[in-house]
Amino acid sequence: MKQIIFSGIQPTAQSPHIGNYLGALRQWVNLQKKRQSYFCVVDLHALTILPDKKTFQEATYASYALLLALGVNPKLSRVFVQSHVPEHTELAWLLNCYTSVGQLSRMTQYKEKSKKQEKIVSAGLYNYPVLQAADILLYDTDEVPIGEDQLQHLELTRDVAERFNKLNGEVFKMPKPLILHETARIMALQQPENKMSKSDVNTNNTVFLLDPPELIRKKIASAVTDSETDIKFDPKRKGLYNLLSIYRALKSQSEADLESKFRGKNYQQFKKELSERIIELFKPIQLRYSNFSKDKGELKRIMFAQAEMVREVASKKVTQVKKAIGLVA
Repeated sequence: MKQIIFSGIQPTAQSPHIGNYLGALRQWVNLQKKRQSYFCVVDLHALTILPDKKTFQEATYASYALLLALGVNPKLSRVFVQSHVPEHTELAWLLNCYTSVGQLSRMTQYKEKSKKQEKIVSAGLYNYPVLQAADILLYDTDEVPIGEDQLQHLELTRDVAERFNKLNGEVFKMPKPLILHETARIMALQQPENKMSKSDVNTNNTVFLLDPPELIRKKIASAVTDSETDIKFDPKRKGLYNLLSIYRALKSQSEADLESKFRGKNYQQFKKELSERIIELFKPIQLRYSNFSKDKGELKRIMFAQAEMVREVASKKVTQVKKAIGLVA
């Protein structure tokens, strides 16, 4: 039997960036060939910041179209929208009863995001790690492709599952993280001491998957390096190290090979070649995205067809959970 993986992406106004692609999304495309995969646009998670209704709906369509454009294949994977499968919220409520307030209060992302809220700090923001746990546990997930910054959330998921199993029998699997360490942290172009982020107010820090070629060239050309001249992998030279790490992830070459390749060349030459490599990678993705996003009717048809298949699995797990805790099911 194939191992099961689950992962999700939030719909946002900005497309995923190159760090998201190298650290997670590219991995999804490869993993679906070997594992039973569940990939989800987690629109319910995005509600924690009270998004604008119109742009939020557009972002959901766009995120779904982009997953298809990246190569996530509905014939190989289950690709769905979270709110189309109500078992996610149903299981989340049940798991709330097995999650301590103390655990949620210690979540690092809640502490950070609550400080940035301009409207209200919602109970949803406080509580969404439980919904995230439900997302994962609903499908008997073996592995979760995540970034290192999400490890705390997965640990909470495992804690909740363990507590539930001790009280009610072995109902949930214990999911494990699956991380590509060499590309887990792509840093900001202008501030390489910070991680690249979709929400960065300085968009020059970030290369987005849907950026046009000229904008990609401009962003890479203006990326921070240093006053030295040799092109070498040195973690202390944060700007150059970040750019070399991106190049290495794109081409799967060793550090020694890349240093040899660019020996005697200057930063301008290196940045120009890096830009073209990124453009070359993004071009077919952008073309497929354009084709998918033109037909929302077809996107919606695929969404609901996938959700219907997913619910066959999800409903069985929720029924199992209800029976385990004594509900009439």
